[in-house]
Amino acid sequence: MHAAAHDEAHDEFFPLVPAPQDGSRWQAPTDLEQYLYKLSRADNAYAYLRTLAIEGVYYPVRLDHAQAAGEDERPMLTVETPDGHTAAQVYTPGLLPRPHPFLVYEYATLGALAQIVPDDVDVLAVNPATPCEQYFLISDEERDVWLDLHHELFSSDELMDRVVTRRTGAPAPGPLLHGLACGAHLCFANGDAWNTLHWHGMGYRGEVERIADSWGVHGREDWLSIQERLLGLDVSPWYWDFVLGARSALARARGGRVDPAEWRNTVESTLRVRAQEGGAAADDAELAALVSHLRALVGEVLRYEARFRADGLLPPDGFVRTIAAWDIGRGSKMARWGRGARYATEAEMHTAIERASREAQAAYDSWEEFSAGYVLGRCLHFDEEEFGPWYTTVLDAHRALAADPESPWRTVPFKS
Repeated sequence: MHAAAHDEAHDEFFPLVPAPQDGSRWQAPTDLEQYLYKLSRADNAYAYLRTLAIEGVYYPVRLDHAQAAGEDERPMLTVETPDGHTAAQVYTPGLLPRPHPFLVYEYATLGALAQIVPDDVDVLAVNPATPCEQYFLISDEERDVWLDLHHELFSSDELMDRVVTRRTGAPAPGPLLHGLACGAHLCFANGDAWNTLHWHGMGYRGEVERIADSWGVHGREDWLSIQERLLGLDVSPWYWDFVLGARSALARARGGRVDPAEWRNTVESTLRVRAQEGGAAADDAELAALVSHLRALVGEVLRYEARFRADGLLPPDGFVRTIAAWDIGRGSKMARWGRGARYATEAEMHTAIERASREAQAAYDSWEEFSAGYVLGRCLHFDEEEFGPWYTTVLDAHRALAADPESPWRTVPFKS
């Protein structure tokens, strides 16, 4: 079941962005559209096309057609122009409109577009009805140019690991903007604008496949379940925060640093008391295995934190109090992924993002502290103390978000 039946109908099928009437320079949503605006004003169509080959575009499809399409089918909505031609409309991500209950947008590279655009289409209209519009007559030779440019210029890796910020069309300061910022690590990794509410992500098919493959989400009920679990901090193993909480309790009681041996002993004694209160025998084999695992986890956390301090992720005397950010950050993005797959209504997405904001502010005091919790959760989940790409890539994200003047960490106060 999809959310379309529950969502609000509106007439924002395609972007409509008027040019400034006073002759002033247009403020584009992102750097990409600003650059295309410059190229269109300079009548540099070839450079414009090369940029599309690097970035890719989005094209409209009726939702029912997208859902019915086979694995190798790529339906596309086309329009008739007043002069009798058939046009295919495509858009760059910053100009995509508010998601519609019955219309979706699919992502395509320029090379894929050469094969997707139907044979009877005469014109490729890029960002029509916006200040950075450009039009290309389609022929077999033109399609060959698209394919050549794709092979020369496109690299999916080049679209990732970057801070992208919308300058127009983002929500005003408040819980929604703060909640969007909670997903900034994943936005950086995927090359998405962190403050985009009108979410299309990898395109409709891409969003459906993303959460099916990575999360086992195949419909609305699956999405509702995982969204609740993420924002309820119920996806990561409970014992991660159990171990961290034991240290925090000791630190409060001791008024300072905690001896690792005492920390391990406290974890074990507390766990054994709780297990026995629940009816477990003192010599229970599963309990003994869990005790051994959690005592070892103390050492793992200490080694990660030592590396975090060396790499500037934590201050010299810093430590991680909770890994809640690992679920909260993914919950912020899951709200958007669910919207892109049309499993979530607009209202449900907003509610989830605002809840991510509340959970983050309840657990942390700064973006840097939130980030350290997120990184530790990711490392405990994936890295196995290899300090490999599962760590280094998110460290790169942390450093970029800390340094970029348009990043949420520099523009959105953590505490409201």
